[in-house]
Order: sequence, then structure tokens, then C-alpha cells
Amino acid sequence: MNNMSEQWTISSILHWTRQYFGSKGIDNPRLDAEILLSHILGKDRLYLYTNFDQPLTPEELASFREAVKRRALRAPVAYITGCKEFMGLDFVVSPAVLIPRPDTEILVEAALDRLADKPEPAVADLGTGSGAIIVSMLTKLAAASGMAVDVSAAALAVARENAARHEVGARLEFCQGDLFAPLTGKKFDAILSNPPYIPDADIAGLSAEVRQEPYQALAGGNDGLCFYRRIVAEAAGYLKPAGFLAVEVGIEQAGLVGMLADAVSGLDLEATIKDYAGIDRVLVFRLRH
Repeated sequence: MNNMSEQWTISSILHWTRQYFGSKGIDNPRLDAEILLSHILGKDRLYLYTNFDQPLTPEELASFREAVKRRALRAPVAYITGCKEFMGLDFVVSPAVLIPRPDTEILVEAALDRLADKPEPAVADLGTGSGAIIVSMLTKLAAASGMAVDVSAAALAVARENAARHEVGARLEFCQGDLFAPLTGKKFDAILSNPPYIPDADIAGLSAEVRQEPYQALAGGNDGLCFYRRIVAEAAGYLKPAGFLAVEVGIEQAGLVGMLADAVSGLDLEATIKDYAGIDRVLVFRLRH
């Protein structure tokens, strides 16, 4: 692709990029090539398949070349395109926030199921990042209101943008602070969190792509459970009667996080929910009556 005067079509550029990404050891070379080209062209991926012979303009080719260079250097695709789909919605993302994952949809769906009959549920999202969890909740629950908490001002700016994009900003309050610190005196029907849960020592062994995501959104202390201990210990004081806490957990953490409630008065483990790969991924704790 170095010869910029050569005539490249959608088909030929995808073929070249797939081979190039493959030679660089990128996991999903064709998918990544299609997502990046779709982004540059402002079209969906189906368009690529129905317009294989369309030539790229010099401007499109130059933009695509820059995107390919960034991906080859292991920049995550979502950071290159600036967006990621979650719960059927398009979210703005930047290197200030963790990229939303499909597994986290399990957390949102579990909460939606439990709030379906609540007339005006109040929801808190601890460590909101891009706002994917709380914004998705409010788009599905028209009468719900929420509070989004994060220590990062840059992350909250992204979350505000996503709330505005999906027209839920009027029902959502943003709070900069550490977990429950900004929520003093508040009570919620649901507290949700996908906290950092990777043991600090394991960060260096993550993929080059994941290591470009915010360290503070990944690192969960020596054993990965630092944030769960604090969340489970304090959540009961912020829940309304019949309220619940739902958290996403890492692989092989469900049992350990579940046992945290045994040492805490006020919470009972209600459910352990598996992700699409059959891994225990979400824990739901119910306020004890």
C-alpha cells in the first residue's frame, strides 16, 4: 500500500490489509480491516461486500493507511474509530476509558430483568468509564434515573458525551470520586459495577492492545479483589429495601467475590450468572430483609 498512485478498490485493499495484519499477528485480521475501512468510508460492513469494485479516493486511501499503521502498532480498533457498540447502541470511546466488552452486557441484562417492574428505579454505576452500563440502563428504562461515578474526570467527560448522544443526560448525574464517596446519603434500587479486577502483577502479561487501556480501569490490587472488598462491604448502606448490587467479575473470581458477603451484614448472594462462554461472570447480591 506504499504506492499511493496505485488504484485500490475495496476488494484489493481488504485483501492486502488482511494479509498484512495476519503477518503482524493480529487476531482478527479480516474483521479489523473491514471495521476500519467501514469507518473511513462512513458505511456499514455490508456496503463493502456489495461494492467490492469501488475504487478508493486518494483521501480515503490516506486515511485508511494511517488507521492501518495504528492498528499494526496494536492500537485497539475502538480507539482508532472512536466508537464501540454495546447493547445495540453506539458509544464514543477514547483512551481515557475502558472499551466496553460483550460480557458486560450480561451485567446490564441481569439488572434490567430485576428492575422491569420498578416504577422509577434509581441506579448507581460505580466506575462508569464510558458510561456504557448506566446509559444503556436508562435507554431501556424510560422512567429510571441514575448516578455515574468515576475517579477520572476524562472518563466522566466521555460518559457525559454518551449520555447526551443517547438523550438520557437529563436523568443522569455525574460524580467524580472514589466509589461510594460522592453518594453519601443516597439510596438506590440497584448498584452496578464493572470494577478493575486484574491482579496488578498480571497487567504486564496482557495483550498489547489491552495494555493501552487505562491502567486504573484494569488493576484490581495484589489479588484483583481490592475493589470488590470495598464495594461489597459498603453497598448495603446505599440500597433501598429490596435493592440489589450486581458486579462483573473476572475468570475464577466468582467464588471468592461471592464469599465476601459472608463477612458482611446486610447482603446475601442471590445469583451467579454465566457469560456467553459459560464462565461465571456476574454476581447479584440482594439486600437482606
